Amino acid sequence: MNVLVTLNANYLKPLKVMLTSLFLNHPDEGFHVYLMHSSLTGEELADLHRYVEERGQRLSAILIGDELFADAPVVKHYSKEMYYRILAFKFLPPEVERILYLDPDLMIINEIRSLYDTDLEGCMFGAAYHDRLSVKEVNKLRLLPYEIEAYYNTGVLLMDLALQRQSIKERELFSFVEEHRIKLILPDQDIINALYSKSIKSVDEVRYNYDPRYFKYYKLVSNGKFDMDYVIKNSSIIHFCGKRKPWNKNYSGYFHSLYKHYEKLAKV
Repeated sequence: MNVLVTLNANYLKPLKVMLTSLFLNHPDEGFHVYLMHSSLTGEELADLHRYVEERGQRLSAILIGDELFADAPVVKHYSKEMYYRILAFKFLPPEVERILYLDPDLMIINEIRSLYDTDLEGCMFGAAYHDRLSVKEVNKLRLLPYEIEAYYNTGVLLMDLALQRQSIKERELFSFVEEHRIKLILPDQDIINALYSKSIKSVDEVRYNYDPRYFKYYKLVSNGKFDMDYVIKNSSIIHFCGKRKPWNKNYSGYFHSLYKHYEKLAKV
């Protein structure tokens, strides 16, 4: 399976935890991890290469020079890295036609082969939307006049690179950001939802992009079905969305102990 990550040095430790959970729960799978970055040092990259290869997997680092996005507009405190996952097809090897983008702030606790092999049915992306009415309606209004049916979370993103190479135009992205920069909150996620919502295949959020902040909500709307036992046995990906992260000392949310377990195994 091809896996894409994009990050800076601040997320190297969480990345190792995420990769540890991925590798340990797929003992019979091979992974080629592609890392897009603009600022990691040679020492940091060497350490990460060693970390991945010692676990029998492959890592390819792709350096994105500042000149490659010299004309790209940015928003607020977001850097040009916000374009990396959307335009990854430009920098990945042409023979790579499918890849799974994963944020570093998540854990993989069950198989993801079923997600990776999902039939995208002609769509460029596969993603989950966190189905809470207030979130959906606010973002539909915010991204008008773009007609979105749901607001997808792009922290877990299955991508058909072959189709993206045919369909996504760099200048279209930059023009969108220039025109709407005032109302963009999560720019890379906003771009994908506004411009490509008609080309996103929905996947199950509880299984592939479970947000532990809403543990009580999931349990309530499922009449108690989605309890702790269910999530541990059936959810493949737990995604620690939001500002509060499980590697910080002040975190006290659900699945903290499970994250600390993988953190210990990762030896970070």
